[in-house]
Order: sequence, then structure tokens, then C-alpha cells
Amino acid sequence: MLPLAAASTASAFYAMWLRPRLLTWGATEDEIEGAWPGDELVPDCDSSSTMATTLPAPPEAVWAWLVQMGGDRAGWYSWDLLDHYGKPSADHLVPEWQSLKVGQRLVADRMGRVWFTVAVLEPDRTLVLRSDLGLPSGHSFDVPDRPWPQAYMDGVWGFHLRPVPDGGTRLVVRTRGRSRPRRLTKPFNLLLGEPSHFIMQARQFHNLRTRVGAEA
Repeated sequence: MLPLAAASTASAFYAMWLRPRLLTWGATEDEIEGAWPGDELVPDCDSSSTMATTLPAPPEAVWAWLVQMGGDRAGWYSWDLLDHYGKPSADHLVPEWQSLKVGQRLVADRMGRVWFTVAVLEPDRTLVLRSDLGLPSGHSFDVPDRPWPQAYMDGVWGFHLRPVPDGGTRLVVRTRGRSRPRRLTKPFNLLLGEPSHFIMQARQFHNLRTRVGAEA
């Protein structure tokens, strides 16, 4: 009985206290409750998070680092061993990576079978990346170029830059996702997807702060 009680207590603690904080790390109530560009791409989402930080540089300086992201470009500024094949993310701005366009793919694996698609682009203000993965292969597919598979994960990863009075930038990162079949994808998302996103996003915030601070 004691192990069962301990497990129940731990589960309740995670669900009621820890999980809500992981999903809203650093964000204000207004940022959490507000609508952001790209939300409309996944209107019937079954998972969402809003994390935020303040960076010591104006939006145009932060944008220069975001716009060059990609597995075959500057990396993702997070834990490179996990999301960039162990290759360090760029620590400087590269002129040839300073342009993006809607519909462009940003590769996320060595073989080019997984990618993000640039879905919303407003320079110095908003960058929304979309990812659509068929399951169980985990390979990307384009929407709406083909019928939806029976099992899939669909989501957006949005970066929203807003100036703050001291010359810095408020960076709000909004994710929204949906997946099917929920009886299988929901446990995966709760146990692995959400904690992994928190770990990677917090690291990206830290590394962006280091980079834009040095540049400033």
C-alpha cells in the first residue's frame, strides 16, 4: 500500500503543481492567456505551452539569431547533443542564413526526413514553425499536400518578440499541438514530450541570452 500511496502522491504533485509551471515557465498571466500568431493553425489543440524570457538586446538583434536556426544551418541553440547531432550551434551570425521565407523547410535530422516548415513570418516580430509527423515512422509530411495519416503529431513552435522599455526583448514561445490516436500519444506527451520541451526550451533561452548579450 505504501508504494501505491507514494506513487499517487507523486502523480498528484506533478499534475497539480509541477506540470503547470513547466508549461508556463517565465510567462506572465497575460502572455499565457493571450492569443499569438500561429495559434489558428492548430485550432483544436490538445496540448499547449507558453514559456517566456527577457533578453538583453532589441528585437532586431534577437531576430538575427532566430532567423538562422535549422539543423542544416545554425542549429537550435539548445542541447546540441540531442537536437544537432552533437555539432555546436553557431556562436556568431552568418550572413547567408539571414533570410527565410514562408514555406521554407528547416531540416531537423541528418537524413532530411524530419523538418520544420516556416508557417508565419513577420521580421523582427514573429516566427512560427510547423511540424507534422506521421507515426510510427516519425517522418515529416506536408500539409495539405497529402491526406492525413491515421496516426500523426501536428504542432507549431512560435517565437514572438516584443520590445521592452529598457531596450531589451520579451521573447514568448508558444507551442500548440494535436496528435492521434490520443490513447497512445497522450501518455507519450505527458511523460516525455512536455518535459523534453521544457528542458530544451529553457536551454535555448539560456544560450540565446548568452549570445545576444555578447553581441550587444
